[in-house]
Amino acid sequence: MAFHSSSSSYRASSGSVGGGRGVGSKNSVSFSKYASSSGAGGNYGGNFGGNFGGNAGFCQVGDFAAGNLGAGFDGGFGGASGAGFGGGAGFGGGAGFGGGAGFGGGAGFGGGAGFGGGMNQGGFVDGLLSGNEKMTMQNLNDRLANYLEKVRNLEEANAELEKKIREWYDKQSPVTKEADYSHYYKTIEDLRAQILAASTENHKVVLAIDNTRLTTDDFRLKYENELALRQSVEADINGLRRVLDDLTLSKADFESQIESLTEELAYLKKNHEEEMKGMQSQVSGNVNVEMNAAPGIDLSKVLADMRADYEKMAAKYQQEAEERFQAQTKELQVQVVSGTQEVQTSKSEITNLKQTLQSLEIELQSQLSMKASLEASLAETEGRYCAQLSQLQDVIGNIECELQDLRSQLELQTSEYKMLLDVKSRLEQEIAKYRELMDGQDSKIPAAGGSSSSTARSGSSSTTVTSSTTRVR
Repeated sequence: MAFHSSSSSYRASSGSVGGGRGVGSKNSVSFSKYASSSGAGGNYGGNFGGNFGGNAGFCQVGDFAAGNLGAGFDGGFGGASGAGFGGGAGFGGGAGFGGGAGFGGGAGFGGGAGFGGGMNQGGFVDGLLSGNEKMTMQNLNDRLANYLEKVRNLEEANAELEKKIREWYDKQSPVTKEADYSHYYKTIEDLRAQILAASTENHKVVLAIDNTRLTTDDFRLKYENELALRQSVEADINGLRRVLDDLTLSKADFESQIESLTEELAYLKKNHEEEMKGMQSQVSGNVNVEMNAAPGIDLSKVLADMRADYEKMAAKYQQEAEERFQAQTKELQVQVVSGTQEVQTSKSEITNLKQTLQSLEIELQSQLSMKASLEASLAETEGRYCAQLSQLQDVIGNIECELQDLRSQLELQTSEYKMLLDVKSRLEQEIAKYRELMDGQDSKIPAAGGSSSSTARSGSSSTTVTSSTTRVR
């Protein structure tokens, strides 16, 4: 929206206001005393029409039937050559009182030239303040009211014609019957139910497959654990076999020692018997020896004593050897028994440890499986919540953007509202100034008509108001 005001000056070639077209041509009045040959109107018209009209005004195009009212006022107040109240555009400037843009549309209240052309040389002041001013304004108001009534009637007639044309088109246009798709609804519902059932069955199959896979994995773990246990037991058996072989070798060694000791004992017994026989033979060989000496020692008794001594020694050695053999045998048996007990204890401990290890491994696998499932569930939950969080962030961002847009729009509307209030206040001030100027000129300039030269002088001595151009976007 823009408001333009500009000072304008229109030169009258004939010095009169008349001719033209429309209503103005019927009611044209000679204003020769209001305009000079060099200019008509004044800065009053320029400022009043420019500031109130400009290119924006108060209404939009068509509010007061663009062009029609201007066409009537163009002749009555503007003239073909542009002299008088509205110059080349009538009362409202470029298109009359409302002309090209209505009462305040594209040209506004005063249009391009304003309320009354330029006032370069005077002449407009006397005419503006003449005795016929009220009659002229009353006539203009009556003509405006008649025109508005005609416009309202034409709008009603236009609306009625549009209604009739719309009804005629509705009757002439072929009636399209809306297709009935209700018989497809049942089929759609059946298909949806089938899809839902198939989806449920698919989920069940997928769940069964997952359960079977987990069971297979569990059996695989058990098989691997049993295989490891079997291999460890076989390794233990092999180790015990080596221990058994070592014990067998030790037993054979002890048996060989016992045999060697038995052979040594038999050898000693044999040597002892041979010695005894040799000594007996020696004794028996000397039995027949006759000696003339005095009776000596009884050899039989000595031999018997020696035999008894040797037999005691042999019995002693034999007893010591048997005792030593029995002691060594007992020690070996004790060692074998203790070794067997230790082996059995070790086997039981190994078995218990393997069972404990197997149970711990199974528990570890179950804990690992539970950990993997919990991690997968945690990752899924994090992904889902991340997606929801991103969606919420997007929604928040969109809402913030909308809120920012609303704030900017509100600020823009507020600024526009302030500008409009400012423009309104300025326009009201200008209207008040124009009214004060017009009242002041009424009191200063005499009502009686004077010559054109005196009018020119009075116009030149009157106060000149030049409006500045104001544009609001």
